[in-house]
Amino acid sequence: MAVPAANPIIELRQASRCYAEGAAAVAALDAVDLQIERGRTLAILGSSGSGKSTLLNILGCLDRLTSGSYLLNGEDIGVFDDDHLSSVRLHSFGFIFQNFNLIPQLNILENIELPLYYAGVSAEVARERSKYLSALMGLDERWLHRPSQLSGGQQQRVAIARSLANDPAILLADEPTGNLDSTTGKQILEVLYELAAAGKTLIMVTHDQQIAAHMQRRIYLRDGRIVRSESGSVSAEVDICAGGES
Repeated sequence: MAVPAANPIIELRQASRCYAEGAAAVAALDAVDLQIERGRTLAILGSSGSGKSTLLNILGCLDRLTSGSYLLNGEDIGVFDDDHLSSVRLHSFGFIFQNFNLIPQLNILENIELPLYYAGVSAEVARERSKYLSALMGLDERWLHRPSQLSGGQQQRVAIARSLANDPAILLADEPTGNLDSTTGKQILEVLYELAAAGKTLIMVTHDQQIAAHMQRRIYLRDGRIVRSESGSVSAEVDICAGGES
């Protein structure tokens, strides 16, 4: 049995998310208990329909639990109204998606600035922060380019820069290399691992065992339940719930 974290940044207690009611009810998450320590890396694995994306949406406050509780930094976010929850989402989490989710009409700097705009940061400060982050991602010569003028790897770097705009403690990545070739995907993973090494809590949905092997902890989902939890190096027996899309 895993030893409970002394001060988890995230804690789920009997967390369930059901869709529909009665005989048509589907439990996308079913009584999940999970603690995530600050500054650690976690991979979420499972076959299609296992609950990976639902769990990530719950963790990122994009969805609410049907029952159970979710504590973030010790606070029960289930009691927060929508405005408070939006503020938590804006300041605590950075989101990185498989499809980048950049706004095509905006250039690199403008895409990165979006979270700062919603946070009420002044245009001058936002622009300086955006320039710093784009340079950090090796994109300082592409500031005025729009997403359509960038390669897939460059677009994902913009997405990572945007996720860092408000300096969140937690990065949530949903198959962040799924649309990239293997070489570019490796480069993006190296960026994410460096951010984790610098103290960010990194939670990643993946179907790739090789990617998961680099994470400090791995949980495997099946039918909305955690069926296995591992720390350290991947053992040869790990095979359940591998593969599939989120």
